[in-house]
Amino acid sequence: MLNFVTTPQNLDERFRDAVTALPAPGARRAPGEAVRDGSTLTGARALELFDAQLASRHLDLAARWLRSFNEGFYTVGSSGHEGNAALAAALLPTDPALLHHRSAAFFCARAKSLADAARDVLRGVVASSHEPIAGGRHKVFGSAELNIVPTTSTIASHLPRAVGLAFSVARAHPERRWPADAIVTATFGDAAADHATATAALNAAGWFEHAAVPLPLLLVCEDDQAGAGGPAPDGWPAAALSARPGVRYTSADGCDLAATYEAAAEAAGYVRRERRPALLHLSMVRLMDRAGADAEATHRSTEAIGHDLGRDPLVHTARALIEAGLLGPDEVITRYDEVGWQVRKVAEEVLGEPKLASVAQIVGPLAPRRPLRVAHEITEVATRAIGPGAATRLQAFDGKLPEQDGPLTLAQTIDATLTDALLAQPGALLFGAEVARRGGAHGVTRKLQERFGPDRVFDTPLDQTTILGLALGSGLDGQLPIPEIRYLADLHTAEDQLRGEAATMSFFSSGAYRNPMVVRVAGLAYQQAFGGHFQNDNSVAALRDIPGLVLAVPSRPGDAAPMLRTCLASAAADGSVCVFLEPIALYQTRDLYEQGDNEWLSPYAGPVSWSSEHVPVGRARTYPVGNAADLTIITFGNGVRLSLRVAARLAEEGVGSRVVDLRWLSPLPAADLVREASATGRVLIVDETRRTGGVGEGVLAALVDGGFIGSARRIASADSLIPLGPAAKHVLVGEDAITQGAHALLAR
Repeated sequence: MLNFVTTPQNLDERFRDAVTALPAPGARRAPGEAVRDGSTLTGARALELFDAQLASRHLDLAARWLRSFNEGFYTVGSSGHEGNAALAAALLPTDPALLHHRSAAFFCARAKSLADAARDVLRGVVASSHEPIAGGRHKVFGSAELNIVPTTSTIASHLPRAVGLAFSVARAHPERRWPADAIVTATFGDAAADHATATAALNAAGWFEHAAVPLPLLLVCEDDQAGAGGPAPDGWPAAALSARPGVRYTSADGCDLAATYEAAAEAAGYVRRERRPALLHLSMVRLMDRAGADAEATHRSTEAIGHDLGRDPLVHTARALIEAGLLGPDEVITRYDEVGWQVRKVAEEVLGEPKLASVAQIVGPLAPRRPLRVAHEITEVATRAIGPGAATRLQAFDGKLPEQDGPLTLAQTIDATLTDALLAQPGALLFGAEVARRGGAHGVTRKLQERFGPDRVFDTPLDQTTILGLALGSGLDGQLPIPEIRYLADLHTAEDQLRGEAATMSFFSSGAYRNPMVVRVAGLAYQQAFGGHFQNDNSVAALRDIPGLVLAVPSRPGDAAPMLRTCLASAAADGSVCVFLEPIALYQTRDLYEQGDNEWLSPYAGPVSWSSEHVPVGRARTYPVGNAADLTIITFGNGVRLSLRVAARLAEEGVGSRVVDLRWLSPLPAADLVREASATGRVLIVDETRRTGGVGEGVLAALVDGGFIGSARRIASADSLIPLGPAAKHVLVGEDAITQGAHALLAR
């Protein structure tokens, strides 16, 4: 039975002994009075919060009990952090909250009933498919009804999202999800405060404060001095957190319910009133091991464990209630057992609930693909641009539409497509480092702030984590963010914002929350005048490894516009997370075969053609050269131009080729690849990414899985960073290597 389950420190027995030893109450306070002198927390509210604290403790005990016979799969508990129930009470139920993994008391305090809260939490513990937020995919604190945004934070990675959400909540926009007076709260542990993502979030909060940008954000550090990195030097968390410029700092004893409530209410009131960021630092304790498999005594001293047991927040609240005359010691124990019985009953009920039973069931909410809805979204946008928005569109393009401008470069095409997107989507936002002032690092968006104003197109700090955090938050709030990352190598410094946050949101909320976005990234190689490994980054393996992420790589202007429109429509219709990787070297390219031929330019299609020229996610494009019967060249990005040049020379030798532009690196156009490969029986893969971990490996696997029978050869860049200057051509794929590979295949 649950009431016999204890921690190694016999937490249950210690609580009973401590409460039993408390003196009987003296003068009784009425439930409507303050629980103690000088407090605004009433006795009635304190009793409700005590029940939430008790439920949180019993949920931890239940999780350990379930784990004891292999029916509990998550035992990271909240014991010692039960004071965050007071934080929930200090907020409005409509305030979005992003909670770390020791927040059961907050969750119980905000829930409509303790039984409902216990059932939701324990369903997560046993990985029940009936669990209402993650559906058994993970144990998280989340609920769309309770405005609790689920986080599976990889050490504070949810904090940049919280900054972005506060940024969005403070702005007036038509698709907003939360009230105009809402504030955003995010909790995190003291060890997480040292992580780069927490530093980025705090820096961004201060940056926006100094820029006089409203940011209704309350960050709460729950400091138990027992984080995964070990205890920090004495005084370090307070010193580090209180010194953040632009972020108002307060602290309180998180084991004291009334003190926590007063501090939280004051901090929340400041943030709500001033629309400025604040940080609340709560001193807490950790009771029990980090998880069921830990042995606390191996990494904590007996003195530290004893100190924490002496500050048990449940005992502290019980003492306050007894001193107020609201309960007697026996009544506290009775209340404790009654809540324990409710939790025990729920634990026994969820034991038999079904688990996720198929791949389809598991991945269902990961990345829905509804191509008909995406196509319909593009048609709707085109209809508005042709009809009611025609005059506005003409004005935005300064009286001359891009379809009347003649053939455009890749950069010009992207600029025109973004202009049309900002016109068509009132919630679309374009931002990044110098995106407004300079048009980004490559000048692609130079005039867009002038056209749409600083509320729609704006600059951010030069920090990719902050940029993606803004996208995560604004997308969560119903907007359509289009952040720009200057270089592909920049993105690698912040990839967890995509992997751990963006790609997981729909998966761990069963689609209740989503964060649509289209991340524009300038990347790939072949820059001649400016380069080296940072600007010539040819590695996309980390992006292709993120489940559900769409990775688009346009090579020609004629594909860039419809592909970008597809990404925007997919984000709007399906909540997709898209990366639009723009080959830097092709931004201003005009010629294909010889200087002055302008064969790499393309006319811009007007709205009347958007539906007919729609490019669905995961569809390749084939360029037949000659009779197209002898060789299939599969490539993407810069490789398309190189391969077309080689194919033209092969045609002069009587060899017919079909050059297949993948266009989408995730998901790969597998059916198109098998069809085009089978048409010739000879496949040359031209891959500008590295030989190890490159795109070519995925293409080969797709061909094998698709049953291709024939000859295949792969030409890829070397497993090397790209050096500066002419040396780069020795590690990148060149036309000579493509030609040699083709001849080797044809000789078989």
